[in-house]
Amino acid sequence: MQKSFFSHAARLFCISAALLMLGGCGSSPQNVRLDPDNPTQISIWHYYNGSQQAAFDQLVEEFNRTEGKKLGIYVTANSQGNVSDLETSVLAAFNKEVGSSEPPDIFSSYADTAYSIDKLGMLVDLETYMTEEELEAYVDSFIEEGRIGADGELRIFPTAKSSEIFMMSKTDWEPFAEATGASLEDLATVEGVTAVAQTYYEWTDAQTPDIEGDGKAFYGRDALANLFLVGSMQLGTELFKVENGSVTIQADEAIMRKIWDNYYVPYVKGYFSSYGRFRSDDVKIGEIIAYTGSTSSANYFPDEIETADGTKTIDYITLPAPVFEGGEAYAVQQGAGMVVTKSTPEREYAAVTFLKWFTNEENNLLFGCTSGYMPVKKSAFSVQMLDQTIADNGLNVPGKTYEALTSCFDTVQNTTLYTNKAFDHGADARNVLEYDLADKAAADRETVVARMEQGSSLEEACADLTDDQAFENWYTSFVAALNEAVAQ
Repeated sequence: MQKSFFSHAARLFCISAALLMLGGCGSSPQNVRLDPDNPTQISIWHYYNGSQQAAFDQLVEEFNRTEGKKLGIYVTANSQGNVSDLETSVLAAFNKEVGSSEPPDIFSSYADTAYSIDKLGMLVDLETYMTEEELEAYVDSFIEEGRIGADGELRIFPTAKSSEIFMMSKTDWEPFAEATGASLEDLATVEGVTAVAQTYYEWTDAQTPDIEGDGKAFYGRDALANLFLVGSMQLGTELFKVENGSVTIQADEAIMRKIWDNYYVPYVKGYFSSYGRFRSDDVKIGEIIAYTGSTSSANYFPDEIETADGTKTIDYITLPAPVFEGGEAYAVQQGAGMVVTKSTPEREYAAVTFLKWFTNEENNLLFGCTSGYMPVKKSAFSVQMLDQTIADNGLNVPGKTYEALTSCFDTVQNTTLYTNKAFDHGADARNVLEYDLADKAAADRETVVARMEQGSSLEEACADLTDDQAFENWYTSFVAALNEAVAQ
């Protein structure tokens, strides 16, 4: 980023210094005094990598050079790898495992991990250091997600959030749409995507009439758990109903059948696919042309497709994530927040001071322009403010990232964001949602391909895998797996 990235430092310092001098006016302990000549050092563990890590590091550096230096706070930030690596490091630190490091003052965390650490009594109630006015500035559902304490205490500070979008290769879509009459409006619903995917498979299959059953997959989905969780909400039932930390599994059979019909069945038939770790990877190798994924994944949507026939430059289309027909307007709310570890009043206060600074509208938008994450304050959900931030700082924001951010603004303003409440073994239950049906679909697709190679038609090869009895068998085992996960 250009030097102007840091041009707003003086203005932000005035705000932060005023907050420090007025410490007695807020909820923070009145005896906390920081010394610029003897800075309070705080550490942060996160899971950002690549451009996201670079953007975060730049903001940390700016804080240390300006506000931190004047207030007496010095921040060090370290990436622990991916989300799973971070969770492992955090749990090892708090459980004092041999060879583990001391717990950091701040760490990125999803609700399930934070819930586990909170049960050890090691997380700060953030409202101790925040005023009512400060809390009101943040998106309500982001604050609500962070209330995981036994009495609803705020444990997770919202720092960067995401939702989901639908992305597609415009270059591959246009000739298909022209030939078949498919329209972008068809992609507004889950059922519409399934129907379009079947048409795409049949259209590509017909282009090689001498080879039967070689149609191409149209679509893939990241985070299948989100389809279960948000899809259930769209259709009127909360899958994980959590009250006082206790969960009730509400896997409505009719809703599960809709998910089966609009994920498993088209996957087994070859209309959907998954190959790499993320569906953007699958677009890059020509395995699919469209997917639903995190808004923060927009940066990774490829500019080129690499296939056995060579490399092809592609353009893209960004659309809202599809919803179930007739469903209510729910969209997924995701993205880790940050939690503060109990230590000393000085370190806790310093940690929260940094998080407030980081989530200032302009800082948060600067981070979002690189990372694709949406900001967390209500006032930051403005295209005008986004454009002004880009102009003021001379940023060159990729169109994909810009469209993902503005799509987020629309999602926050026109849908109900949803994430389930934390509960014991919530991560285990989510893993069932993520892998149970996906693994079955991938394995059964291989069976279908083998049967077709032996001479069966597509419908013959799929018949016993997609009928009512097959669904009933899966549904019974799926519900049992969920109950087992939460009963450990």
